[in-house]
Amino acid sequence: MRRLDRRGKIKFVDAAKAGADQCPIDRSQLLARFHASEDGRLLSGAAAFAAMWRAVPLLRPLGLAARMPFVLRFLDWGYRRFLVFRPKIQRLVSERGAK
Repeated sequence: MRRLDRRGKIKFVDAAKAGADQCPIDRSQLLARFHASEDGRLLSGAAAFAAMWRAVPLLRPLGLAARMPFVLRFLDWGYRRFLVFRPKIQRLVSERGAK
């Protein structure tokens, strides 16, 4: 995503590193889901991804489509499903990197 953000519109913050404690929500919640801030609003899950997409010209149409409630509900449904499998995916990636 950083490579797509050629205009530098997105400020990436690693929630696992020091300095992330400036966020107004609990660190465990911060690490559990993806978060983004857009127009002064803190967004979570699919809404946060959509905000990030809106900042990247190539992905902007998808981000704008996510402003429609039924599209955002569908994306959030998929994101919640992904979160169930994320630990397994992380383990597999970690194991492959160790080989």
